[in-house]
Amino acid sequence: MIYGRRFLEVCRQLGIETELVISRTAEKIVEHELGETKESLFRLAGRTYPPDDLAAPPASGSYKLDGMVIIPCSMGTLGKIAGGAADDLISRAADVCLKQGRPLILVIRETPLNLIHLENMVRVHRAGGRILPACPAFYHTPADIGSLVDFVVGKVLDVLGVEHSLYKRWQGRPRGDAQP
Repeated sequence: MIYGRRFLEVCRQLGIETELVISRTAEKIVEHELGETKESLFRLAGRTYPPDDLAAPPASGSYKLDGMVIIPCSMGTLGKIAGGAADDLISRAADVCLKQGRPLILVIRETPLNLIHLENMVRVHRAGGRILPACPAFYHTPADIGSLVDFVVGKVLDVLGVEHSLYKRWQGRPRGDAQP
């Protein structure tokens, strides 16, 4: 959940309009992992919708969205999207993004992965979605947990084509530092 909160914070800082849906399960995880309520995340978003509102604007292909990020994305949500089971607003909006050719980024949070998870990721990728594991890097010498979180959020913004300065980009090995 820390990735989702940070993503909303950065979008707000960058002036990017966001619309937020939090699943019933995620509401409980927000409390457990962040010690907060869903309302604290709602305050970071431009608009919010309940997860069972299939009449909400993002459920329709005629509603213009630049893309969708599910951050974090559980294997259950991945499975629904991969199987075309659009039975709540999150899976329906994801289905709309795929059918309309809009960016869909799933920031998966599970590990280890079983064969069903991997096959579902392949299905979503083949349908046009992007799988972005919540997998921070260390080449930018992160100073703290916040730096690790910013790396993952920065990667999401990279896929969306949004300029940011959340992490130091790889510049290559300095000259004269050749490896044998």
